[in-house]
Amino acid sequence: MTDQAEKLREIMQKKEQRVKGNARVIAVSSGKGGVGKTNFAINLALAYAQLGRKVIVLDADLGLANVNVILGVIPKYNLYHLIKKQKKLRDIIIQTDYGIQIIAGASGFAKIANLSDEERQDFINELDDLSGADVIIIDTSAGVSDNVLGFIAASDDVIIVTTPEPTAITDAYGIIKIIATEIDYVDLDLKLVVNRVNSVVEGKKVAERVINIAGQFLNLKVDYLGFIYDDNLVHTAVLKQKPFFILDSRGKASICIKHIASRLENIDYKEGSGLGKFFKKLFKG
Repeated sequence: MTDQAEKLREIMQKKEQRVKGNARVIAVSSGKGGVGKTNFAINLALAYAQLGRKVIVLDADLGLANVNVILGVIPKYNLYHLIKKQKKLRDIIIQTDYGIQIIAGASGFAKIANLSDEERQDFINELDDLSGADVIIIDTSAGVSDNVLGFIAASDDVIIVTTPEPTAITDAYGIIKIIATEIDYVDLDLKLVVNRVNSVVEGKKVAERVINIAGQFLNLKVDYLGFIYDDNLVHTAVLKQKPFFILDSRGKASICIKHIASRLENIDYKEGSGLGKFFKKLFKG
């Protein structure tokens, strides 16, 4: 076993020692940037909040953070102050206008983008201070850095976001392969979300491709969590620095997010409109 694998195993063992009843920790990651990972994490948090959950989004993209940017929030404190031991994690939590809390990352600091093993472990240990939350969604950086693997190992669920683009699919498989190689993935619940699809069939084909390859060559089970339609509202929301879930909770992308949150919680999705019933049938198919 490599030193890196041993360190990740230790992180997972500490995860198992969490007190029962603590928050559900969901890591959102991707093989490459630009697939909508951060947007997905934020809007998933809003869907959870709509279900009555207390949610915290942790921007763990250490060096190129943008959760607060998408929300139009200017933080007083961020993870830089935590890493420098100037603040505790609970001290830098920001309450937003949307019913969720965030912990802002820090942009432009190479030092915290490449944490030492001790700094990374101290950071992960701070998650215990967030036990008041029901759900903690960790928006990791794209790729397969030690930071990303550390957060994945510390999470209860791992959602890999991809798009139908060939490079995104290849990189999604790449990060899944590294997870299988470096982490004791038996205790990880890996899920796949396909973003920016034009049809149900397209989303299903992309998912099957990744899932079948992972099963065949890695002997690894990856669950298809769902898809998100390509929706012009998403681009509009980014420009307005407001989540698309807030701009139109009944838009195509928003309904997809609601379905995904429902599947994560293993509950039935209910929507009064005919469109909601239509999407429910599509997802069942």
